[in-house]
Amino acid sequence: MSSTSSPPPYFRIAPDAAMSAMDEPVQTADFAEIAEACLRGRNDLAGRGMNPDGSKTLRLFSTWEITKYLIPVAPAHFRRVLRSHPDLPQGQSETDGGAKWFTFDEVLRLRAYFGAEGSKAKEYLPYRPDGLPAKVVAVANFKGGVGKTSTAAHLAMSAALDGYKVLVIDLDSQGSMTSILNGQVDDEWQTVFPMIARHYAEYLRNENQRRLDRGETPLPLDDTLSEALEIEPADLVRSTHWPNIDLIGAQLNLYWSEFQIPVWRMAGRSWKLWDALSEALESGGLLDSYDLVVLDTPPALGYLTINGLAAADILIVPTGASFVEFDSTGRFFDMLHAAFQSIEEGENMAARALGRPELRFEWDAVQTVITRFDSSQQAEMAGLMQTYLGHRLSPFRQDYTALIGQAGERVHGIYEADYRDFNRDTYARGRAAFDETYAAFKRLLVGSWRKDELDREKEGRAAQDAALSAG
Repeated sequence: MSSTSSPPPYFRIAPDAAMSAMDEPVQTADFAEIAEACLRGRNDLAGRGMNPDGSKTLRLFSTWEITKYLIPVAPAHFRRVLRSHPDLPQGQSETDGGAKWFTFDEVLRLRAYFGAEGSKAKEYLPYRPDGLPAKVVAVANFKGGVGKTSTAAHLAMSAALDGYKVLVIDLDSQGSMTSILNGQVDDEWQTVFPMIARHYAEYLRNENQRRLDRGETPLPLDDTLSEALEIEPADLVRSTHWPNIDLIGAQLNLYWSEFQIPVWRMAGRSWKLWDALSEALESGGLLDSYDLVVLDTPPALGYLTINGLAAADILIVPTGASFVEFDSTGRFFDMLHAAFQSIEEGENMAARALGRPELRFEWDAVQTVITRFDSSQQAEMAGLMQTYLGHRLSPFRQDYTALIGQAGERVHGIYEADYRDFNRDTYARGRAAFDETYAAFKRLLVGSWRKDELDREKEGRAAQDAALSAG
């Protein structure tokens, strides 16, 4: 090495020069200034691609895209059907004789028409058994930067494109999912907080009746709990720029749930806090109003995450293909085991003593998925992870592409990107990994529903046989 080469930049730092370059000491109030600067930047980023009034509009879909990805018909047949049925949406052309473009509302109308009038051999409408509740999927991992929120958003958008009606619930007080769906949340009373507070208030009201029956003093029902009793879960649902995706959003104040829930648990020792969200979804009718409920959980195993995981039928765990992320994901599952085993053991001691059925948490499926995958550098690590996790790891990786990068910069999902900003081939490659990831998830969803459907039929036959025997 030449003796005249420059030393590394961390050599020869002069203490006096370093001291003079420093600002005044940072005080608590200065955090507000930094937060305000971040908020201005965040609003600037969130505003890109939005309408002048701050609202967000879903892009249009071309005939090519509809017939390739959304409705399984040949383009020529699609155009013939539109010509012969002028009452159907006809789309709009940006130039004379140019390609036709449709809103997603129009796509849903066209899909409904083909589902009712088209070939029964084709899957125009997604599989959904009548009379069964929505399936709940939680996307969770406490490792940051693994694409948890983007994975949840893309699953929700994939399902919406597939024709399902989706409710997204943001359980993360950072509100990233809420931003993606352009949700406006003023305070914690527009989040899931009232659902959990109402669940505790209903428990407390029933407990107080038991106390009165025993001649004991009832526990106080404060203003927060009284107000929560006036809020129905459906009151919290907001529409989004997707016609078949609704949202219960989040904002910073939701984090106070992590402090309030244990206070309620201390006052009501027999309150089953982990059932709050699942029972609120059921009693509030939301499981009957939607096909799929997608939960975006916080990056920590707190009370909100426990509620989300306990409510879920399917658990999706995003992870990166690196040693640190693989190790962290293993620790996440270890913590899940410890947390839910502790709840089961605590509840079942009393259940066994009283001769009651024991508590057992159960999920229809659990699957990890590799996100932000770089095949040129991470193929060996991904193969190793596949060896150890087997079927618990989806064989499809979400590649990091230019399409994904642009989607993140514009605060929207992959499926909201307009392929004309790239070209068809780039677009097709960019979304292929997400289509495969959704297909893997949909197999779990459809299989879970089919199992429920067969179980229901079996129970129906058993009840019928019992009635005949009794007759």
